[in-house]
Parts: sequence; structure tokens; C-alpha cells
Amino acid sequence: MRMSQYFLPTLKEDPSEAQIVSHRLMLRAGMIRQSSAGIYSWLPLGLKVLRKVEQIVREEQDAAGCQELLMPTIQPAELWQESGRYDDYGAEMLRIRDRHDRDMLYGPTNEELITEIVRAHIRSYKDLPKLLYHIQWKFRDEVRPRFGVMRGREFLMKDSYSFNLNHEGARAAYNRMFVAYLRTFARMGLKAIPMAADTGPIGGDLSHEFIILAETGESEVFCHRDLLEFDVLDEDVDHAADLQPVVDRWTSLYAATDEKHDEAEAAKLGDALVNARGIEVGHIFYFGTKYSKAMNAAVTGPDGEQVFPEMGSYGIGVSRLVGGLIEAFHDENGIIWPESVAPFGAAVIDLKVGDVDCDAVCDDLYAKLRAAGVDPLYEDRDERAGAKFADMDLIGVPWQIVVGPRGIKNGVVEFKNRASGEREEISAESALARLTG
Repeated sequence: MRMSQYFLPTLKEDPSEAQIVSHRLMLRAGMIRQSSAGIYSWLPLGLKVLRKVEQIVREEQDAAGCQELLMPTIQPAELWQESGRYDDYGAEMLRIRDRHDRDMLYGPTNEELITEIVRAHIRSYKDLPKLLYHIQWKFRDEVRPRFGVMRGREFLMKDSYSFNLNHEGARAAYNRMFVAYLRTFARMGLKAIPMAADTGPIGGDLSHEFIILAETGESEVFCHRDLLEFDVLDEDVDHAADLQPVVDRWTSLYAATDEKHDEAEAAKLGDALVNARGIEVGHIFYFGTKYSKAMNAAVTGPDGEQVFPEMGSYGIGVSRLVGGLIEAFHDENGIIWPESVAPFGAAVIDLKVGDVDCDAVCDDLYAKLRAAGVDPLYEDRDERAGAKFADMDLIGVPWQIVVGPRGIKNGVVEFKNRASGEREEISAESALARLTG
């Protein structure tokens, strides 16, 4: 993409309404535009990152054996009345009435709707287990939406649901999602620590939050220092195998949010205790037959008797993750995207647009990077060098190739790593080889 053609409305000054780093940088980098309180349009740069995050989430769900479907944003109120949550959920649920005077709602979650789908189509234990998921927009009418996409009213969510014949199968599905979540966040460069959590309005008796540590985190967390050294990507994972040992390893050390913090237990850790700020990026729940019983979603068991499937639900805030990534990866100049979610693989910066030699080198680099699948951003605007550098650092492109007349005369370009700030002068061919492998 050429910058001269790209819709990228960057801002030089910090927006007054932005209270946290991710909100400020997303507005300044032209990633989002507020439509109304807590509701945002995703502009081209923001949408590219959102789709990268979404794809990693999807790949790990698929690898864990989940099957993707797509449920609607608008749900009939009668399903929630069956489960008993319609009145209990509170003012966060947007309740509406259609032209036929039927009560409807904008779904804040999908336990009822997925249970109705399974109830209609799965009648026998032979059709279990099932792991189903979708990635869909949700709405929760927060009384005080703030912090940009970190606590908005409309947000993109991956929610998956497990259906099993018994507790053992349900726990195996829970463990499968536990490991899938660890892998999902690790692939984005995040260190997500699972912490025991309250189940809230979802219900159930087993739940974990996945928390990333960030100085600007919304809550206080405590954990054993060794958890920061665990790397799930170093381990070969067979999702069909018994994953309890993996889960036990990650939950055997102390980790708690401030609501669950036990000072006496934490004190035993001494210097091994880490006290930091954290951001929730995922939440998983096991709640047994809470919904299948309430909605009469029974199947015929092996003995011919009716059995209510054991269920779990598993959520990742995809749009919230974009904000969480920025909170974890930024400096005073802007965003520092991990390469797996960066909107562009590299930037080619032409310091003297109109110069025949500069334009020729940049055009060649841009064409070859595109052909190699790197997805480059070509900074070809007739702007000051300082403005170009500032924008590239602001939007966080991982690698920058700077092309100027003096460098061309010496047969080199400047190759910059955004994360480390390191710069070196190398040939254009070497820079291309670095990026294309």
C-alpha cells in the first residue's frame, strides 16, 4: 500500500478524551474513530490488526478441534427467559422490540442461542462431544464506557462452547481450551497468566481469567515469578491427549487477581512474588448442566435414559486484545507491534520523492516485497523526513527501510528495527533478503 493513497488520518497531538495509552495511540494512529460513547468505527489500519488477531484466534480454535459457525447479533428474548437470565442480566443488556411487538435483545453472549441450536439438532450421545465457536460482535450497555476498545459497549468476541456427555469429558474440553488460550496469546507475543476467577453472570464453579502483565493494566495481580518463564510454544501439544498435566503445571504456582488474592499464601513466596498490573484478555468457564437443564436440551444416553450435556463457554475479546497489545507494546514514540499482528510487514521510506534514483530503488523494493508476501507500506508522500519517521514509529511497522540520496550514492539503505531502535546501513539486496528469508 502506498501512503499517498492510504486512508490513515493520524493525529499529532494526544486526544483530550483518551485516558490510557492504547486509546490515545489508536486514535493518534488513525486506527479507530468514535461513533458514539463506547462504539467505534475501525479504520483501515485498525481493521488490518483486528483481522490479524482474529486469524490467530481462529487458527488455534481450529487446531483444538473447534468448529466455526456464525450466530446472529439479535436474539429472541424467550431463549433468555427459558434460562432465567433475561431479568437477571441487568441494564447492560440492550433490550429491543421488533415491529411485530416481539421482545428481542442484542446479544451480550451466546450460551442460550448455542444451547437452542444443539437442542434442535443433537439428540443422541453418539453425536457428542461437540466444540463450537464463532467470532461475532457483541453489545453490553456499559454504564460508563471508557478506555477506548478496552471497555467499549460494542466489541468483537470469540466465544466457544463445549457439549459433553459427562464431567470427565467436559473437563477435558476445558483443558483443551485452557491450552489453546495459552498458545493463542503466546503467538501474539503476549505472556498470559491463567488465574482462578469468579464466574459472574455466566455461572458455574470453575473459571480462569487469562491476564497479561502491563504497567497500565486495569487491575492488580499477583503471581509466582516462575510463571513468567513458562513458554507453551516450546511444548508439542496433542489436543486429543490428556492435557491435565499441562494445566496442572500452569496452575500449580500461585497466581491471583486482587479479588482472589490471599496475602498469607502470597507471603510464603518471598522474593518469588510478582506484584503487577494486569489486563484480562480471555476468560473460560465450566458450568455443567446450568443451561442444558434449564432449556431442556437433553440427549439419549447409552442406556436409553435422558442425559443433560455438561457445558462450558470460553471467551476472548478480539477487539479488546488489540488495545491490550498496545498497552503491552509501546514506547514514547508510538506502537511497537509484534510481527505476528503488525498491520504491515515492513515500511519502505522514500526520503526524496521525485528523485529518480530514490524512486527507482523504492519502487523495486516495494515490488519485490509485495511479490514475496511481506505486505509492505510504501511511504511515498511529499513530506518532511521527520514527519515520515514520526508516522512510521507511531503506527508501529516492525521494520523500516529508509532510502535517501546519500545512501544510494554509497550503495546502502538504512535498515531499522522498530522494537529495538537499532539501525544499520546495508545494501538494498541485503535488506530484502532479511525480510524475505
